[in-house]
Amino acid sequence: MTGVTFATSDAVDFLVIGAGAAGGVVAKELATAGFSVIVLEQGPYLGEKDFSHDEVKYKFTAGLTNDTKIQPILYRKSEHEQARPMKALEYGRQVGGGTVHFTSNYWRFHESDFHERSVFGEVSGADLADWPISYAELEPYYTKAEYDLGISGLAGANPFEAPRSKPYPLPPMPAKSSGVLFERAAKKLGLHPFPAPVAILSQPYRGRAACVNCGFCESFGCEMRAKSSTLASVIPMAESTGRCEIRPNCYVRKIETDDAGRATGAVYFDRNRREIFQRAKAVFVCANGAETPKLLLLSKSKRFPHGLANSSGLVGKYLMWDIGGEAQGLFEHPLNEYKGIQATRLIHDYYAADPKRGFYGGAGIDARFDFYPAGFALDGLPPDAPKWGAEYKKLFETYFTRTMMVMAHTTSLAVAKNTITLDRDVKDAWGLPAVRVTYDYHSDDLATVKWALQKQLEILDAAGAQKSWAQPYDMAAMMPSRHLMGTCRMGHDPRTSVVNAHSRTHDIPNLFLVDGSNFVTSARQQPTATIQALAYRAADHAIASAKRGELS
Repeated sequence: MTGVTFATSDAVDFLVIGAGAAGGVVAKELATAGFSVIVLEQGPYLGEKDFSHDEVKYKFTAGLTNDTKIQPILYRKSEHEQARPMKALEYGRQVGGGTVHFTSNYWRFHESDFHERSVFGEVSGADLADWPISYAELEPYYTKAEYDLGISGLAGANPFEAPRSKPYPLPPMPAKSSGVLFERAAKKLGLHPFPAPVAILSQPYRGRAACVNCGFCESFGCEMRAKSSTLASVIPMAESTGRCEIRPNCYVRKIETDDAGRATGAVYFDRNRREIFQRAKAVFVCANGAETPKLLLLSKSKRFPHGLANSSGLVGKYLMWDIGGEAQGLFEHPLNEYKGIQATRLIHDYYAADPKRGFYGGAGIDARFDFYPAGFALDGLPPDAPKWGAEYKKLFETYFTRTMMVMAHTTSLAVAKNTITLDRDVKDAWGLPAVRVTYDYHSDDLATVKWALQKQLEILDAAGAQKSWAQPYDMAAMMPSRHLMGTCRMGHDPRTSVVNAHSRTHDIPNLFLVDGSNFVTSARQQPTATIQALAYRAADHAIASAKRGELS
């Protein structure tokens, strides 16, 4: 942890709330443009020496994620149900946010993702809408993200990919056993497999070491700094300017505004739970698709009785979810999938929505192995396997090294009744209202998962699996959701959206929101690349606005 330290009485140019995928990018862009920046992060500031391969710590407890013991979450399917405590949402809670421990899939959205309403038409029971920006407008920022962060992939390998201005900065990661089997099977079926683009270094890059294929990627921090988290990449760039201070263990409870309705800074609890007010000329909220609407709703005042940036009444609405089925296959010979990164091969043949299917949605499908020993022992064996005893031990020994997974990442429709709100009764450890999640799948979402699962099983069969089975895809199986999208929707019309095309709130000219909450559609999830492209675009706009004197 390096960089400058500002006094709380200093009115810095920009206050950034959240040091994750978007916040790290925004901080780097603003600081390198010459502005003073403070980043408030509710979690700790960790480094590679703090990480380990402790499966219990990171997979079974909140080692790098939100802890519901101090920040409870309540869940219900509809507003007519009583919400009950459940870790329905999971997100990173440290400097670097979810990029510290994510699987590192790094897909760009397709061109059609930005105007699916025009392409597909209306979907009953949902609010499918076009984005106010196009892929072409975002493309330069996708490219900037790939080069700043360090992304490995092979341009042109995906025949469904949108046009690119530059190739990936690094070659793809080597194929694992699952990748080889998946590629052969996909080609046998007439499909088009390609190397998975990932935010992991296949070669040394800008002073950071390449991946050593230790296998502890998903849910774990990277000791090699090979995972292209904002912690390892752009946050050090921001601090090196001498104009950016990262303040960890700072839990923001309210954004303050003046009589003119402009943001003036934020009140936060420091590590000792003392309340502190930090002044700023402009504010970026980059907390995530749950924490951002929560903070806006908490920040209500006489001028903004329903929360900040909420004249449309849409703050917290249109929550989109992390959806997809899992299919597994047992093979004759050891695959040793516990080694290396999770996903190395992928198809987008089923990505596009097709009215001929009778429902809206599509899927990206990859080959991977999402298990570590303890998790596999509990949930990795097929449903008909014994749960204990000598035969259970024998199956575990055989299956752990010879199993691979084919995973689908499918569509989540924007539905107004799916929301993030504040619970009236349950409080967190700081005395603030707990997050209440109201979410149920649209019927098309479930139809898409069921349809994609058949494709996954076909691929396993073509790959020569001796046995294949599917994991359940009910609500409980898909929790917690990690791709939190849609709760502060982007659009041109202040009546139907929260932020404009540059992630600037319609209601408050010096307040920006940029994270998954901006999303109008979910595409096929894997939102990080698009979140970070939006962050570069929003920062560009904020810099230009600040230089014109519009924000102070």
